[in-house]
Amino acid sequence: MSPARLFRILIAAAAAAALIYYVRGAPGRRGEPVSAPAERGGQIVGSMRSEPRSFNRLLARDQTSDTIHTLLHGRLLRINRSTFETEPWLAERWESTADGLTHTFHLRPNLQWSDGAPFSSADVLFSLEAALDPKVGSVIAGNLQVGGQPIRATATDANTVVFTFAAPTGPGVRLFDLLPILPKHKLGAALSAGTLAQAWGPATAPAEIVGMGPFVLREYLPGQRLVVDRNPHYWRKDAGGQQLPYLDRIVLEVVPDQNAELLRLTAGDIDFTHTELRPDDYVPARRAEEAGKIKLEELGVATDADAFWFLLKPEVRAKDPRFRFLQKREFRQALSHAVDREEFARTVFLGEAVPIWGPVTPGNKIWFSPNVLRYPHDVGRARELLKSIGLEDRNNNGIVEDASGTEAKFTVLTQRGLSYYETGTTLLREQAKEAGIELEIATLDARALFERLEASNYDAIYMRPLMSDLDPAGNLDFWLSSGDAHLWNMVQKTPATDWEARIDALMKEQASTIELARRKTLFNDAQRVLAENVPILYFAAPRMYYGHSARLHGVVPSVLRPQVLWNADMLSVTGSGGAATR
Repeated sequence: MSPARLFRILIAAAAAAALIYYVRGAPGRRGEPVSAPAERGGQIVGSMRSEPRSFNRLLARDQTSDTIHTLLHGRLLRINRSTFETEPWLAERWESTADGLTHTFHLRPNLQWSDGAPFSSADVLFSLEAALDPKVGSVIAGNLQVGGQPIRATATDANTVVFTFAAPTGPGVRLFDLLPILPKHKLGAALSAGTLAQAWGPATAPAEIVGMGPFVLREYLPGQRLVVDRNPHYWRKDAGGQQLPYLDRIVLEVVPDQNAELLRLTAGDIDFTHTELRPDDYVPARRAEEAGKIKLEELGVATDADAFWFLLKPEVRAKDPRFRFLQKREFRQALSHAVDREEFARTVFLGEAVPIWGPVTPGNKIWFSPNVLRYPHDVGRARELLKSIGLEDRNNNGIVEDASGTEAKFTVLTQRGLSYYETGTTLLREQAKEAGIELEIATLDARALFERLEASNYDAIYMRPLMSDLDPAGNLDFWLSSGDAHLWNMVQKTPATDWEARIDALMKEQASTIELARRKTLFNDAQRVLAENVPILYFAAPRMYYGHSARLHGVVPSVLRPQVLWNADMLSVTGSGGAATR
């Protein structure tokens, strides 16, 4: 899940008059040059694990599509993925009223789209309209609602946009980091015709895709590579006044296999990888660093972790006899007890991980709670819980079944080519088997896996969903039953269970509360209800390391994906040697 949707710091409300949030990009902050000017020109080559599902960020939540969006498109403001502070981007400043309901954004004057067309407030209004249009079916629409109502916007002139919230919200204007700014002159007709949901698919000609980002799409060869060139109309300059981006070109090659990816990095064929290194990669990566081939960066504990969940959608599973016990929380609690999380951290991540029991990891320092309900490894307790709901191994074949003979046997989907998914599902299968639950593993490519997820066509899934936002109020698509990232039962018209209705109420109040201590109390209550019912299981959060070529400069790695390309306009290379120059 894309991924995509990343915040950490809470915006506090003013107590009296209107506040102005005005953040200037100052020399010397992380991500800005502090010494000699970077060299201009050259290209870098990186990997992408899978192909983009769409060039329209409104329609795709996968990580590759989100990465491409970061390169091609702009936002009104940006959350710096290193400092997690708000930064003015297409808007040079904004003011918010004391009640948190009105936010006035002042756009940078005289900006141009990558095709040279003028950028104005009309594009901002269009982008919000497109994101909220039900016919588009945007994956971010749920995150652009406050107090149960869509954000409203008006333009007072070509450079000023006023947003109105129906209620205060904890994240405040940070929500606008989620909103991609799209060109009305290119997509307006499609929105009017109701066809925007089909626009900018993977087969779209590169020249048709126009953005405000640092790069423009030059070439896309499915299954091979994607190439972006410097956007000649990009607005941003470095602290010394030099036009950004520094690079002429970025090449992203499709490398689905992580072993091949590491070999290409250490051989100098690519400059950076799609995501962080695997634990298996640390030793060879250290050797390559000692040889001067790459640089390693320690990122800290991951803020996203591998997760496992069953499909719990009643309208899909009603005729499945396994749903009689699958929907009982005792069944899911039993599976949680069956998993030895310490062993999980040792085996899957070679000890470079910490056990966890919920979606918020210790890497998210503001919102992590050490008091989330835990399920200690106890196979005996797991079998007791299964027996309490009528599941026993009556025929001594190692699998528990109910009185009618329906076995607790499921197929688990995961993504092909990711070693930690393969190791994780193997260990999960072994430990679940000890409690009498049979899990068969099926691997799919990323596109097929997402299609099965979105179609609710599966028994269970094991993968690493990327949270929309580290502030839970910006991640309501996961927490609310109506959300399209509420993984086990997405887009519910009304809550399917009492406990989901309780989480809905807690999270809606939490999102509309400004005071931090109260927000934490409400969120801890929501985490408690989730942990009691365990619709989604978490096992361990890895410590993250990232590797890139020694010739690549300006790298400000983040614990959030994309670890390097979030700051792509500041990347540069020394000399013309290094990675391949297609």
